[in-house]
Amino acid sequence: MTGVETGRRAPRRRTELAAFLRNRRERISPHEVDLPPGPRRRTPGLRREEVAQLAGVGVTWYTWLEQGRPINASTQVLDAVARTLRLDGAEREHLYRLAEVPEAEPPDETEHLPEDTQAILDALLPMPASVCNARSDVLAWNAAYAAIFPHVVSAAPCDRNTMLITFTLPPCCNPIENMAEEMPMHVAVFRYRYSRYMDEPGWKELVQRLQAANAEFRRLWADHDIAMPGPRIKVFRHHAVGRIRTRATSMDITGSAGARLVVYTPTDEESRARVGWLLAHPEQAAPPHRH
Repeated sequence: MTGVETGRRAPRRRTELAAFLRNRRERISPHEVDLPPGPRRRTPGLRREEVAQLAGVGVTWYTWLEQGRPINASTQVLDAVARTLRLDGAEREHLYRLAEVPEAEPPDETEHLPEDTQAILDALLPMPASVCNARSDVLAWNAAYAAIFPHVVSAAPCDRNTMLITFTLPPCCNPIENMAEEMPMHVAVFRYRYSRYMDEPGWKELVQRLQAANAEFRRLWADHDIAMPGPRIKVFRHHAVGRIRTRATSMDITGSAGARLVVYTPTDEESRARVGWLLAHPEQAAPPHRH
């Protein structure tokens, strides 16, 4: 990496770090950390000097850190700040990445997949399954996945992204049944992955597209919430068969940094039967109309 590239990357990470620290500081009330409320607080949450005091660091140093100035931070000091701000595991890892400590440097993302990937996906039938990269671009899938998510697989490769489709598809065709509950988690997990690749042009472009397309994404993105990925119950509604309830499980693909296999296991007999019907009637799985 050249010095010019490093200079371009650093300001973006420092800006993100500053916004994240300020957001988390403002979420903690003095009462939660046994401090008196004090008179004339102009902003919610703790003051910078209070965070510095509780973390055992200098006020000037912490102020510079939150302002995004180019200062070095040790793991011990970041741990103290994380404890003071009550960051969970995902948020702490996010803090480390933004501060660019050596332990947080991720491998480069690649879309190279093992040659037997499609055979594995097909062997998982009748369970829907796909392979995505960290940015949520769908790279491969099986017939059951295509039946449930026709809008994804029929999209142009540059638009075949589950985040983009989730936040831009109109309600009449959006397969996610409980959007209001799922959107915050979608964005929080996406941001967890984003801190690894935020300097990559493709990631920056995707975030810009999402912010321009959806006001709710803009609001959730501004919250700086972070969540680790993990198994989740996901409920979909298909125009041809109705409700399909699944448990989504992700597994990293060895040798393909950033790529993961996502398997949707139906959680009840009715959901399994509906997936089976869609596989037997692929002509009914196509979207009823286009946007």
